[in-house]
Amino acid sequence: MRLNNVSILALILIGLILSGCARIELMQQAGEMRALSDSTQQDTTVTDVTATIDSSGRQAALLSAFFGLDNGLPDISDKGICRGAAEADGMPVIFSHEIDTETMQAGDFRVVAESGSVGEINCVTPAPANDPGEIRTILVVGEYGSAENQPTSVQIVGNLLSKDGQLNFRGVQSSVIALEVGPTLVWSEVVPERDWELGKPATPLPFGGGDRCPIGTQQVVRVTWAGGVTKPGGEEIDDNEREAYRVTMSFGDEGEAELVPYAIGDRGDGDNNHLLCLDRAGLPLRVDFPAGLVTDPREDLNPSTRIEVTMY
Repeated sequence: MRLNNVSILALILIGLILSGCARIELMQQAGEMRALSDSTQQDTTVTDVTATIDSSGRQAALLSAFFGLDNGLPDISDKGICRGAAEADGMPVIFSHEIDTETMQAGDFRVVAESGSVGEINCVTPAPANDPGEIRTILVVGEYGSAENQPTSVQIVGNLLSKDGQLNFRGVQSSVIALEVGPTLVWSEVVPERDWELGKPATPLPFGGGDRCPIGTQQVVRVTWAGGVTKPGGEEIDDNEREAYRVTMSFGDEGEAELVPYAIGDRGDGDNNHLLCLDRAGLPLRVDFPAGLVTDPREDLNPSTRIEVTMY
């Protein structure tokens, strides 16, 4: 088919409009991401909540703190995270329960380095791990260490409440996983059916919502890594990594069996979560993943890792 000059001009205009729309969407998304962060340097949450154990007996705790980047956050972080985030340190901190971000201030977090120095926290944000069920990972941005003087502990020093308002994380602390260590699995849970959203695609932009499991999925298990993971080189995982996951399931009188997820969800949004899509329902017990297949943003390869699955 031959195109005349008018047709060619129309195609050019359409391309310009679409690219302009993409830029607008990217700017809107960056604004939304930045709106999730908090830079307040003191605790402003007033509460009488003091409980640290939930109704099932689980303790409010920090599951991990991962020194993922030393002065390594990209320049766009100033617009997409908070002012001063570009070329800052990045540390994902993972909580035992989802948190109420309305009670979260940068001043709630205290990071201490090996030398004893107390770090500066520019801001804290759940982004990009902000899909339903993911608000347990908080990215701590600032200047609190280096390869030669690494952060060794994180403590919550303000009133920071769980999402249901029942627990207070004040006083909990964690040691910090060293910069050169690869990512590991630190949490896994059965995703309630109300949050499955089967068939939902990822957003067309690199942050803001990953894809969901395919229609026909029988059970969904979420796994959370200590930090964001990709294939070596930065590409999203594919069937090679999917086939490496093993989910040990109990089927009652039939005993236990290892399943390979038939699909992976929550890809394409740059966070530290994967949805393991299963074509058979049962009682998930644990998830295993072999060494050497995924890396953190610094390109440190993962060790062999295993995590027990939490049922609600």
